[in-house]
Amino acid sequence: MKKLTLLFAFLLLVIASNAQELKCTVTINYDRVTNVNTQIFKTLQTQATEFLNNTRFTTTEYEQNEKIECSFFLNISAYDSNNFTATMQVQSSRPIYNSGYSSPLVNLNDNEVSFRYVEYENFIYDQNSYTSNLISILAFYANVVIGLDKDSYQEMGGTDQLQIASNIMNQAQSSGYAGWNQNGAKNNNRYFLISDLLANTYAPYRKGIYEYHLKGLDVMADDQKKAKEQVLESIKTVAQINKVRPNALLTRIFFDAKVDEIVSIFSGGPTMPNNELLEILNKISPLNSSKWNNIR
Repeated sequence: MKKLTLLFAFLLLVIASNAQELKCTVTINYDRVTNVNTQIFKTLQTQATEFLNNTRFTTTEYEQNEKIECSFFLNISAYDSNNFTATMQVQSSRPIYNSGYSSPLVNLNDNEVSFRYVEYENFIYDQNSYTSNLISILAFYANVVIGLDKDSYQEMGGTDQLQIASNIMNQAQSSGYAGWNQNGAKNNNRYFLISDLLANTYAPYRKGIYEYHLKGLDVMADDQKKAKEQVLESIKTVAQINKVRPNALLTRIFFDAKVDEIVSIFSGGPTMPNNELLEILNKISPLNSSKWNNIR
């Protein structure tokens, strides 16, 4: 009986380790905060890491090697009486088929992060109700990361997760915290991010992610020329947004993640004419023109 009990416990542990989707690192920088016991920041970092890695956000079974590698970096700018003000950067990567390379997929910056946190408080997540702003922010970005990762394997494959992120946004709007509403924002907060991701106008961004990764980078090991041609086609797809919304948030987000990789892709391997590529890149992402100049 004891052996059966141990076996059952082991099986539960294996199932739990396979269920969660994220392999996440949380880093909290509190250098700007003085005259406070820093243990609370360390505890927050540990609890946030455990929450993101141990919460099941989907019904999909993930094997250990399938978990999405991501990082959440919080830079605390102010702390007073358990109230935190910060900025946050969220990044994720996606492994490329038949290689040891991981491609940067998400690189998001949030300048409107504020929340109340009491050390060792319970982290309770319910996608259909608001429990705290900290949980809402973490769960929102977890679902965005998972949704876009799914998009990279199947065209519009992450819609369900993005809908959950949208639901989290709707639940949090009445909280009074910044970042969840369109009022007073600069068109680049959580409200606009998820609204744009689910809008038909910006569908070329999500379609482009699929073409770029599954049709492009995933065939790089077998046919570099074909892969480069498909990456170019995916950039053309993303460029469709520029025709209706120049300098759109999702266009900027795409190149925030991909600029260095694109330069690397088209600076090596089989040569191909780059005139069309450079014309498109300089038109839709002129702020990166100095980097585009490195493509030869």
